[in-house]
Amino acid sequence: MKGFAKILVAVAAYSGPAAADVNIHIGVPPPPSIVIAAPPRLVVVPGTPRVLYAPDVSYNYFRYGSRYYTLHDDTWFVSSSYGGPWTYIDRVRVPRPVLVVPSRYYRVPPRHAYRGHPHGMPPGQAKKLYGGGKHHKHKH
Repeated sequence: MKGFAKILVAVAAYSGPAAADVNIHIGVPPPPSIVIAAPPRLVVVPGTPRVLYAPDVSYNYFRYGSRYYTLHDDTWFVSSSYGGPWTYIDRVRVPRPVLVVPSRYYRVPPRHAYRGHPHGMPPGQAKKLYGGGKHHKHKH
């Protein structure tokens, strides 16, 4: 029994460091260093369901529901608090209403913005999101 107790103590001592949390994000950019001392003024983005933006900050800064989103170097980050901490979020997990915010409500326009297209989306994307008429074949 005495030897079993020594093994148990050794295993318990060894399991402590093994429980340490290690986060490795290969290829994921670091979160932006956004410093906001107080909650910023938020304004509704016209034509969106409850998406808000902060016109007075120098960042791409949006709120939807209880979360805050920022687009930094064409990478999305999310936070549950107005001032962070910011966590990387894959673009496919960003809520659609945030993704379709027109580029004019961005402080730094996203790289995917195209001039002359609604909401700064690539050709045909707005039609996919909002529906459109039937496609007609043109005779040449």
